[in-house]
Amino acid sequence: MTVAQQSLISPTANPELEKALRDRVDRRSAIAGGLGELEPLAVRLGLVQNSLTPRFRDPVLALFASDHGLVVDGVGAQWGRATKDQVQMALHAQLPVSVFSRLQGLHLTVVDCGVAENLPPHARLLARKVSHGTRNARTAHAMSVEQAHAGVRVGMEIADNLPGNVLACAAMGQGSPECAALILARLSDQSVRDFVVSGPTMRQDDLVHLLDVLHGALARHRDAKDPMDILAAFGGHEIAVMVGAMLVAASKRSLIIVDGIAACAALKLASLICAPVTDYAVFCRSHVHRGLDEALALFHASALLELGMDSADGTGAALAWPMIRAAAALLTDLHEVAEARVAARPEPGAHVPTLGA
Repeated sequence: MTVAQQSLISPTANPELEKALRDRVDRRSAIAGGLGELEPLAVRLGLVQNSLTPRFRDPVLALFASDHGLVVDGVGAQWGRATKDQVQMALHAQLPVSVFSRLQGLHLTVVDCGVAENLPPHARLLARKVSHGTRNARTAHAMSVEQAHAGVRVGMEIADNLPGNVLACAAMGQGSPECAALILARLSDQSVRDFVVSGPTMRQDDLVHLLDVLHGALARHRDAKDPMDILAAFGGHEIAVMVGAMLVAASKRSLIIVDGIAACAALKLASLICAPVTDYAVFCRSHVHRGLDEALALFHASALLELGMDSADGTGAALAWPMIRAAAALLTDLHEVAEARVAARPEPGAHVPTLGA
């Protein structure tokens, strides 16, 4: 992204508009009672669109899919299904995220950023393969710096061509959470253990092996400090593509819905390229793992919904979308109540008409 393009991402801070939005929400609360977390969310949405009446159109839920070389070391075999099979299940309504997206009016798109196998054409599949998977980050750079930049450009092109103003980002693929953990650990200077997505069913010896592999990758690339160098070292074609998509979505004042640890890694990288991109993000979660808690903490954020799920990334975004629409409706669809009618009370002794009078 050029300096000129970066400058197009405007911070959403606007004290005058924020006050007007808060006043508008407060008037609703005075009439019908407080609506809790919907109220600050409504204000946030107004600031994203720089409008007292934010409206959304043509929302897209994009699942960015890729394979990762780390898997050859015996890590990251999510649910035991190959990435290609996960993609096919998403495209053929065999995952909850597919059904929920359709029910909520989200256009589901799967982006092939780097799946190892070739995928058959499908109406909801966007073929943007940077390469057939990444290399093993423990033994080499996951991808070249040129590939990392190519992935970012792919994401920029995708977001630039979106007709709407909502982009939900989630990742799909074996090894994706582990690569994201490596990126977040290096960017935050925290232990990679903090970001590992490990459920209560993971055996201790499996966790020990996973951490050995991840520590080996971190040691091999100890000199990677620049965001693009870190991205190239630890990989994730899907993460690179999400970086570009997020940057352009923010430049268009689109809402970015971030679901999952890989999407958090992409947003963190994007924020180091252009900090205001985080102003346009809200966060969802499709699983309860501790690693995602740490990832959200980097943004001082919490998920819109906490449902205790352990599902594919993207599921949380699909379920949170009605909540986001409801928050916007507080500002756009709820009619103002005339003060005279609210204040009107019958005088003492006055005749109050009844049915049939």
